[in-house]
Amino acid sequence: MLFANKNKPATATASAAPQSTGNIFDVGAEQFEEKVIRASMETPVLADFWAPWCGPCKQLGPLLEAAVQAAGGKVKLAKINIDENPELAQALRVQSVPTVYAFFNGQPVTAFTGVRPQGEIKSLIDQLVKIAQQAKPDALDIPATLTLAAEALAKNDFNTAQDLYTAILAQDEKNAPAYTGLVRTFIAAGQIEQARLMIDDAPDAIAANPHFAAARNALELAESLPSGGGDTTALQARIEMDSNDHGSRFDLALALFAAGQKETAIDELIEIIRRNRTWEEDKARQQLLKFFDAMGPADPATAAGRRKLSTVLFS
Repeated sequence: MLFANKNKPATATASAAPQSTGNIFDVGAEQFEEKVIRASMETPVLADFWAPWCGPCKQLGPLLEAAVQAAGGKVKLAKINIDENPELAQALRVQSVPTVYAFFNGQPVTAFTGVRPQGEIKSLIDQLVKIAQQAKPDALDIPATLTLAAEALAKNDFNTAQDLYTAILAQDEKNAPAYTGLVRTFIAAGQIEQARLMIDDAPDAIAANPHFAAARNALELAESLPSGGGDTTALQARIEMDSNDHGSRFDLALALFAAGQKETAIDELIEIIRRNRTWEEDKARQQLLKFFDAMGPADPATAAGRRKLSTVLFS
């Protein structure tokens, strides 16, 4: 079952969807291809997945409608009732409502779930307008799309990030930031074999780019980490017995990073540096830099980790 509270009775017959007028309209499965996919070839379309029983949907709906109306036709809003169109929710992997997808050029470029502030919604619409502005239906604003893709990757929204990077490469197959960004999304999503294929088959023009070296290092790190994260319990027990057991703490950091606990892994390496900066010829700091390289500069954990490292090194 896609929605845990889908069988809740609606407390009101008035839905979160407005009457179909102008740039804001209801859409069902039969019209989705025409009114969302095809329409987005000309104008960005927000697809708002909602349900009559969903309280947050009733909060978000008016905010979306106001922002779209303020955009003056530069963005459209399609309202999809998931109770009436479960197949659309299934196709787009909608797990909860409200969920909003932004479509442009026939494909999703970003998405979010839950209620967002009016300012954040306006910022999203401004970005969509910028992408579409003065562009042909088959042309993306590549810098703006790269920004959206990096933001999606930083939020672990791998599907959106992959879609965006792929769209850029369809327009510019030699775009190194998009190519390496796509490699990073495969690594972050655990699709190591796909990332390896991209690294091995990279065109010469991309392989010579500095972004490529960083992505290759990130892949090599991912391939060297223990599968599934390893046994952290035993390592933590050893550290509790001896807080200066740097070898166990180092192994714990690797296991935590492999398990997706990036911030905790960074903290363990920084603790080694705090206790012994020169341990095993600066091994902890060098590994920490590999973590930063693997995560990429757009990841908030990278910036936070670099600040912590600076504090330790210069205190």
